[in-house]
Amino acid sequence: MNGIKKIRSVLDKSLSVICSAMFAAIVCIGTYQIVTRYLFNSPSTVSEELLTYTFAWMALLVSALVFGKREHLRVSVFADRLQGQERKWLEICIEIMVVAVALVVLLYGGLTIMELTMSQKTASLGIPMGAVYAVVPLTGMLISIYGVCNIMDLWKENMQGSR
Repeated sequence: MNGIKKIRSVLDKSLSVICSAMFAAIVCIGTYQIVTRYLFNSPSTVSEELLTYTFAWMALLVSALVFGKREHLRVSVFADRLQGQERKWLEICIEIMVVAVALVVLLYGGLTIMELTMSQKTASLGIPMGAVYAVVPLTGMLISIYGVCNIMDLWKENMQGSR
């Protein structure tokens, strides 16, 4: 197994396990919240905030996983009209643009918002908001890594196709 496939495999398995655990936690916390609200007439304030942040983390991490597998939603009207190497070059350019956006908006922007909000605390949990926002640069880094792997795979396919 070459280096790119190994990196992709480790990331895929890790993110799948983490996101599955988060989904299970969401189900358990949601059930707990329903039980405390309707059976005991004493709703948990912590559980609602925990559900919100866990869901946000899971959604962003799953988006990185789906991007890495190239199974994300995309408009391919223009790409579908191209064939062969032209299509591969377009896909490489698209991946480069996605990596650039992930680095600038998610990674840099996420680090900036983390720094700005580290002194603020969440209402119920009392954790720094910067910790909640940590998923944004993490997702940017993961999408960038996946994007580089995708570019290298497409480049390899393109070079093999030109021979």
